[in-house]
Amino acid sequence: MSEGNTHVAQGWLIYAERDLQAAQLLLNQGNNFSQQVCFLSQQAAEKGLKAGLIFLQIEFPFRHDLDLLRNLLPADWRCCLECPNLEELTQWAVEARYPTLSEEPSYEDAQIAFQQAQQVLMAMKYDLMPLIDS
Repeated sequence: MSEGNTHVAQGWLIYAERDLQAAQLLLNQGNNFSQQVCFLSQQAAEKGLKAGLIFLQIEFPFRHDLDLLRNLLPADWRCCLECPNLEELTQWAVEARYPTLSEEPSYEDAQIAFQQAQQVLMAMKYDLMPLIDS
């Protein structure tokens, strides 16, 4: 594995963690920021998945579909086993960014999105960190 890919993958993980930290801060503020929590949670999961793909040198499409990205990873990776359905989290890539005719995300939606993103990132770090550190 090239040192460049390792460095780039680490950068993506750092950005993913920062998005998740920002989501946590906003989640702690109550219902006023549910829209932003949902978006940041989706972004954290997406960046975490892409960190793994970059490290493994797997080309990926420039799309926000988290299931599609997860399915490009090795099937035995923890994220593939523990996060089988990311469709609900995927929706927040666009729906939480712009005012639409649909309802805004609720505080419960934000909590669920945050928990899913947290699970994705924990799983990705579980699989990636031993590889990066070796």
